[in-house]
Amino acid sequence: MSPSPPTLDAWLRQGPFTLALSAGFFGFFAHCGMLEALLEAGLVPAAVTGASAGALVGGLWAAGLDTPAIGAELQSLRRADFWDPWPGLGLLRGRLFRRHLERALPTRTFEACRAPFAASVFDVLARTTRVLATGELAPAIQASCSVPVLFHPTFIGRRPYVDGGVRDRPALAGIEPGVRVLSHYLVPHDPRDRERTPPARPGLVALVLRDLPRVHPFGLAAGPVALAVARDATRRALSLPLAPVLTLNAGGARAV
Repeated sequence: MSPSPPTLDAWLRQGPFTLALSAGFFGFFAHCGMLEALLEAGLVPAAVTGASAGALVGGLWAAGLDTPAIGAELQSLRRADFWDPWPGLGLLRGRLFRRHLERALPTRTFEACRAPFAASVFDVLARTTRVLATGELAPAIQASCSVPVLFHPTFIGRRPYVDGGVRDRPALAGIEPGVRVLSHYLVPHDPRDRERTPPARPGLVALVLRDLPRVHPFGLAAGPVALAVARDATRRALSLPLAPVLTLNAGGARAV
């Protein structure tokens, strides 16, 4: 008789792990709730990677903000804080978002972060994913969050970058083979992509929370609910037997 698999909690305690926070349109509330549940259980990532919404939460935490402060920052967010329409390759210029981000970040550079952090971005000219892990945090996070059509591309030096989720939705491009990874993967709202999960790789466990409240620029009020739902579902997930993909419905029940 084969032994029972460990729980997710027990597996995470077996050694250092990297937390990969996926892209997901305005999914930063859910990432914050999930991370809060991990930290309250004493499960601290050794490193963090992020794309788009994941880069925002991962970057804020790595820069020194604790999850209650990240949650308060997100829940205070109003559309006027980032809504700056301007002619260009996107609806929003991005300057308001950058100012808000710079005010929130307690640390200015990757090198000063409390844990290694990497942000995936999409290089528009080379049409490929780049991983930014050195230099200034704010432009890297902004670039990773520059959703095409919604935001103008973000220039770093002379190169334009957009949302890291264009080619690296799970934010795995910056993780070396052999590293233990917990992937918090936000399911796309597009019905055609509902069954997508991170690519399988040795040492990776994906936590997929389905049917989270949908948050968008005109529906920010759903953000605090998404945060709470993700936090509570993650608390339940920690006691589940380990599997390569752990899928839970928003209410916390394990999906079949």
